[in-house]
Amino acid sequence: MMGFHYQSHCYQLLRREAILGLFLLLFPLLLPCLFTPFAHASSSTFSEWNVPKPRHLSLLRSALERESSNGEQSDLWAPLADQGWRPFLESANALSALPQKSEGYLQVFLDGGLNQQRMGICDAVAVAKILNATLVVPHLEVNPVWQDSSSFMDIFDVDHFINVLKDDVSIVKELPDEFSWSTREYYATATRATRIKRAPVHASVNWYLEYVLPVLQSYGIAAISPFSHRLSFDNTPSEIQQLRCKVNFKALVLVQHIRALGDAIVHRLRYPPGESEAVGSNYLRETTDHYDKQKPHKFVVVHLRFDKDMAAHSACDFGGGKAEKLALAKYRQTIWGGRVLNSQFTDEELRSQGRCPLTPEEIGLLLAALGFDNSTRLYLASHKVYGGEARISTLRELFPLMESKKSVSSSEERVRIKGKASLLAAVDYYIGMHSDIFVSASPGNMHNALVGHRTFENKKTIRPNMALLGQLFLNKNITWSEFRQAVAEGHQNRLGQLRLRKPKQSLYTYPAPDCMCRA
Repeated sequence: MMGFHYQSHCYQLLRREAILGLFLLLFPLLLPCLFTPFAHASSSTFSEWNVPKPRHLSLLRSALERESSNGEQSDLWAPLADQGWRPFLESANALSALPQKSEGYLQVFLDGGLNQQRMGICDAVAVAKILNATLVVPHLEVNPVWQDSSSFMDIFDVDHFINVLKDDVSIVKELPDEFSWSTREYYATATRATRIKRAPVHASVNWYLEYVLPVLQSYGIAAISPFSHRLSFDNTPSEIQQLRCKVNFKALVLVQHIRALGDAIVHRLRYPPGESEAVGSNYLRETTDHYDKQKPHKFVVVHLRFDKDMAAHSACDFGGGKAEKLALAKYRQTIWGGRVLNSQFTDEELRSQGRCPLTPEEIGLLLAALGFDNSTRLYLASHKVYGGEARISTLRELFPLMESKKSVSSSEERVRIKGKASLLAAVDYYIGMHSDIFVSASPGNMHNALVGHRTFENKKTIRPNMALLGQLFLNKNITWSEFRQAVAEGHQNRLGQLRLRKPKQSLYTYPAPDCMCRA
């Protein structure tokens, strides 16, 4: 009898262990949001295990069956016609001479990603001019999402920056010894009299003269933190506007090794090596004479802004069901706390308003509808795509000649930018400026910066009509011919045509008429 009970007890233990083992195996599948890494560099558990199928299968099938042609002969590739505007960067010194005595040193601490920081640098120079201050080379904060500690000098040619602006603003790389105490750590530990903490967004020129100038005059130094979008685009003197453009389009030049890598990648996109020619670690030093007789290929840079942060911030549905929604909600709370809440709009309402980023599948359908065929060479400018390679697969099906930094450069060449989001973005920015066409999957700082820079140089840029596309993609019964016609008609005036800046709009996205003049 005791033997029977002993056997029964053993059987129950084994059964419990088996059930527990099965539960441990299935638990991550049932609740992936609990296993989603919080670090941005990692893909979500959802994206690794449960990538949704194409959401627009009918359109995708039709797009894949579209006829191929010599795409580079298409009117799409034709350069923009002369629109009658020219860059105008008259030195601010021409209207307001640089005084012999500075009011003091101005420090700014810039948050955000690379392109937000880029705009902040331009504003910092302008504010220094307004205050007659000596600008300390801006400090770039470590972004909590990207975790990149790259400094100004790691990204931009600081000597060029100082030299180009020497007649407009006094700039120093470091504070003199008497102010060496004024560090980021100093301002992080307590309230300081020399720190201006609550500069309003889009503050006026008069605000700086009223609230910052007295601090400079009293202490010889003022530190503004945070400093992002802190100078108005309206009611600002024309010489200050032109100075902001001079910084953005002339003074901010990337460091040499980033430009060298960018040039090498652009060259490989224009003159693709044969299949037998592997990309070597010494490519940057190789001669290009071999390709001189080849006709250069054209290429499109696609800024695929579909990272986990964008997906979480948008509060849109991307087809991953409850698992995806839970994972993004958890990530949203971890990164932004209560500052970014779930939208009160439905997914349909968000899409019809154009507030959802285009997925890789959708940006591919847009390009196909505009007339780009499968012989079109794409360069993918992006950081981490939410869903990884599986999410990009439909875009690659539509455009098999799709490249990225990894596919057209060696790991040895990328060693100086590896793991550094700002430097990776800088390479993509450089390539975006040297492409035949640039298109972004959704508005954002890189989109805005490149739209403005390419407008300044009269280069073709596709600006997706987000509201139109959102409505088209919601229509599950739309045919390919209807979709293609609607896309073509809705983008006739969104291929790089110059738009004059309106009140409250950014000077860095719309440089005319403030920093351009009619020919």
